[in-house]
Amino acid sequence: MTHSYPLFCMGNPLLDIQVKADNELLARYNLKSNDAILADESHMSLYEEIIQFHDVIYVAGGASQNTARGAQRLLPAKSVVYVGATADDKFSSQLVAAAQADGLTTEYVHIPGGIPTGTCAALISGHDRSLVTKLSAAEKLTVDHIKADRTWNLVKGAQFYYIEGYFLTVTPEGILEIAKHAAAENKTFTMNLSAPFIPQFFTKVLDEVMPYMDVVFGNEGEAEAYAIAHNLPNPKDVKAVATYIAKLPKVNAQRERLVVFTQGVNNTIVAKADGSISEYPIIAIPEHEIVDCNGAGDAFCGGFIAKLVQGEDTAASIAKGHYLAHAVIQQVGPTYPAHIKQD
Repeated sequence: MTHSYPLFCMGNPLLDIQVKADNELLARYNLKSNDAILADESHMSLYEEIIQFHDVIYVAGGASQNTARGAQRLLPAKSVVYVGATADDKFSSQLVAAAQADGLTTEYVHIPGGIPTGTCAALISGHDRSLVTKLSAAEKLTVDHIKADRTWNLVKGAQFYYIEGYFLTVTPEGILEIAKHAAAENKTFTMNLSAPFIPQFFTKVLDEVMPYMDVVFGNEGEAEAYAIAHNLPNPKDVKAVATYIAKLPKVNAQRERLVVFTQGVNNTIVAKADGSISEYPIIAIPEHEIVDCNGAGDAFCGGFIAKLVQGEDTAASIAKGHYLAHAVIQQVGPTYPAHIKQD
């Protein structure tokens, strides 16, 4: 008998290799200071270079796994399960240990054949982060892995789902299977746009999954990229973009779609299909107390979804999202301090 976890999360499990970066390093690899991309051949030497840095830090990452760890910190034990693909190697063992430290249950699918566990170069410059991801084993998860009894029983047992937009590059078919199940059973299906390149270059698969999304998360950069990809008139008008997405057709009409866009230090925007817009101010913090914004968006989603699972309203969910993000930006990397516990 498979244990039922209320919250099922899925994505690319990655070991983050985090270093402080200067403009020269970013320029050499043609990187932007606040962006997330998939690595290509031009970035392969980057990983070898940064592991030599004296201040290198390794963090158990991957966007959805960060969110899952945060949500589990706020929920009763065994509330969250996370699925993704890794190799059977030391990096995978490090990921398991880090997840267990936050109480998270991981169900990694081990990919044979010598492909390593995925890694992410997290280059921190000021309060910005440039993420360069080498998916490796993570991109080998297939719809067949998801439909296999072990994973599908976890899908069926859940009531809430959170999947990172990055995963649209891996198995949109697998995402759709879960999305269709959620809609048919009137469960809550949520996704994050994750990075500007997702709406920009994976527009078609994003549009295929959008009708199933009950909650859409993103930030102002991703909102702008979505607007440009869909030829909206004012790409920088975050409220207009959020309202447009909220009003898109929806398979499960029993649930109204929420679109939740964070905007860094500015108010978080929530749009509903009826055209209403709400704004929620973040928790103010002096700049000198900000250590690293890497993982802040993932933490926000963890706090938000934890309250969703507990049946709380949007305002309470936003407040807990802001609380968790506020805690994470005072840490190095997407790590949760000891005082973050079930409430």
